[in-house]
Amino acid sequence: MVARHVAKARDTCCSLRKKRVSPHVLRHAAAMELLQAGVDRAVIALWLGHESVETTQIYLDADLALKEQVLAKTKPIKGKAGRHRPDDDLLAFLKGL
Repeated sequence: MVARHVAKARDTCCSLRKKRVSPHVLRHAAAMELLQAGVDRAVIALWLGHESVETTQIYLDADLALKEQVLAKTKPIKGKAGRHRPDDDLLAFLKGL
């Protein structure tokens, strides 16, 4: 069923054409959305049917925004702290995806 709907969605959403979509990917995406919305890991674990809250920890490990927040609190040993600032052409390209 997922494959049928993904095939139809790829006709109108070109960003899906090169992405792998499976039930697991959808499950993971839902868990990440819940996590980013501030839902407690224990609730997410129950919703996903995990035996342990620690199993849900893998979703925290994959959360790039959370990693970015943690990295922002650190300073490189040498060099200046900073973040890549993409130019307008790159931003326009990414928005067009």
